[in-house]
Amino acid sequence: MRLHVHEWGDPSAPAVVALHGVTAHGERYRQLAEERWAKRFHVVAPDLRGHGRSGWEGPWDFATHVSDLVETLDALGLDRPHWVGHSFGGRLVLELAARHPERIRRAVLLDPAIDILPHVAEFMAEAESVEPIVATAEESVLGRHDAGEIDVARALADVPLHHDVLADGRLRRRTSQEAVVAIYRALATPPPPARTLTMPTLLLYAPMYGLVRDDHLAAYAGRVEVVTVPGLHMVMWSAFDETADAVERFLSEDPRAER
Repeated sequence: MRLHVHEWGDPSAPAVVALHGVTAHGERYRQLAEERWAKRFHVVAPDLRGHGRSGWEGPWDFATHVSDLVETLDALGLDRPHWVGHSFGGRLVLELAARHPERIRRAVLLDPAIDILPHVAEFMAEAESVEPIVATAEESVLGRHDAGEIDVARALADVPLHHDVLADGRLRRRTSQEAVVAIYRALATPPPPARTLTMPTLLLYAPMYGLVRDDHLAAYAGRVEVVTVPGLHMVMWSAFDETADAVERFLSEDPRAER
């Protein structure tokens, strides 16, 4: 499937493909791109299968998601861009690195869901089995478990980009719940072996959240550059400047970063 993509920056600049997390959407990167990265890079952020304005039909396994990414990049004429992946998007970068390492120049993992514990995956899958409808944007943001750790204004600006307004005025998140449930359960499976991550990689994570565990850090020791940031999982809302700075610095170290 060719995915719907959002783009910012000069198409002649070095390309950065940015992958969102489960339940999110490509425009989650709008603020990082418009305020920071698009001044130097061509940022391309797809809506993954089951999300946003891309197709919602299954299957939603890792192989299908990777195939979607390769097909979309081929259609865009992007051979070997940089990749940034947040949460589930980080796991997809790892899956792509294992299957198509020649398609990745540099990789950035933003608080990646390398793999999640089975009971956590099942809890999240059950929680996402209901329709994602809220009365207002404020309810969507202020009802989050991390509302005290994020930039609420940034989160509120994201809501209209990813919700449809229903006939009664309520908001429905633009996601397939079948896809979301399947993805959470897939994230409980073992990730590709660490040895398949062969390209320069930055692992940026929020220790307070705990998604990146000690066993992950041990597995990738010596293979990734590690940067920690304050706050919780939504690093683009709880550590915007630290995240923007670290990614821009890391990608700019590529010998081909200059146009």
